[in-house]
Amino acid sequence: MDNQLQAWSNQFQPWAWNLGVVVCALLLGFIVKFIITRILHFYKNRNDYSLFKSILTHLGPPLNYFVPLLTLNFMLPLMQLSKTFVASLDKLTSILVVAAFASLLIKAVRILEDYVYHQYDLTAEDNLKGRKIKTQLIFIRKTIVILIILVSVAIILLSFSSVRKIGAGLLTGVGISGIIIGFAAQKSLSNFLAGLQIAFTQPIRIDDVLVVEGEWGRVEEITLTYVVLAIWDQRRLILPITYFIEKPFQNWTRSTAELLGTVFLYVDYTFPVDSLREELTRLLKGSKKWDKRVNAVQVTDTRTDTIEIRALMSARNSSDAFDLRCYVRENLLKYISENMPEYLPQRRYQGLEKEDTPLEKIAPPSSGGKP
Repeated sequence: MDNQLQAWSNQFQPWAWNLGVVVCALLLGFIVKFIITRILHFYKNRNDYSLFKSILTHLGPPLNYFVPLLTLNFMLPLMQLSKTFVASLDKLTSILVVAAFASLLIKAVRILEDYVYHQYDLTAEDNLKGRKIKTQLIFIRKTIVILIILVSVAIILLSFSSVRKIGAGLLTGVGISGIIIGFAAQKSLSNFLAGLQIAFTQPIRIDDVLVVEGEWGRVEEITLTYVVLAIWDQRRLILPITYFIEKPFQNWTRSTAELLGTVFLYVDYTFPVDSLREELTRLLKGSKKWDKRVNAVQVTDTRTDTIEIRALMSARNSSDAFDLRCYVRENLLKYISENMPEYLPQRRYQGLEKEDTPLEKIAPPSSGGKP
């Protein structure tokens, strides 16, 4: 076969043969791209998950340049070029092939991520397990991507004799013996270890509801160095990932999304509490946000002028609990003001009878001079 190709190459001018080799490589890449595009066009209207569709979606773009580069690299010996130029072109195509293959591996990780996500419904109300898996996958994916990039850069550097020591050092750094970090990189190492601890012990997960630094929000993103918290008013709170290892915070969805909500009311001592229990039951039964677990009214404190009444209710998640609390608070106040306004907080003053009041209490004498 090689002899036949060599015979064909002798029948053409060197520039024409070399151009033909390049055109064949590019044409092969175009054919691959055309096939992938047509198949994706067939699948684009399908909303259900397909492993084949995921492979085409993620591997399609990098294959468009990986296949031509690989073909060109194999066909380089057939090109009629000077030895010096062939050596330079061979090194260049080898570097590009390594970079393209690294891109393929990174996209392959995305395929695995899609497959795992398909096994868990993250839109479900009780999506605790799905959020746990997603948090771990995000950290694992980012770690693998960094390793692929480091290994690819090391392989490229090893192709140059002048910088081979640098490449060998990088390969050693990602080997079994682990990463040797100097004093200047201690902070980066602590962030990485904190991210590793969070990914597997999981004090927080993606979409967890947290109260941090006095702010209420959901975990939107977890990176290798920081965590993004989406605040309820659409602000974003950025915190270093080590914060969640070193400092206390509230996690409202640590083991379940279910939550208890409270409403506090302050009314007069003579208020009929039983009537409020009936009204709370009526309000909760009429709300879709109540999950029918908890319904209670209790007198939790007494103060100088009022008593403290706590209405306790339950909801499926923190968002429903907040809305349910606002709904109950508004309607209980409306119920009291419309039906029993005399029981709203009020101050009592009791004066002395006129005949029992000493004269000096009514008109104290002046401090000096004649009256």
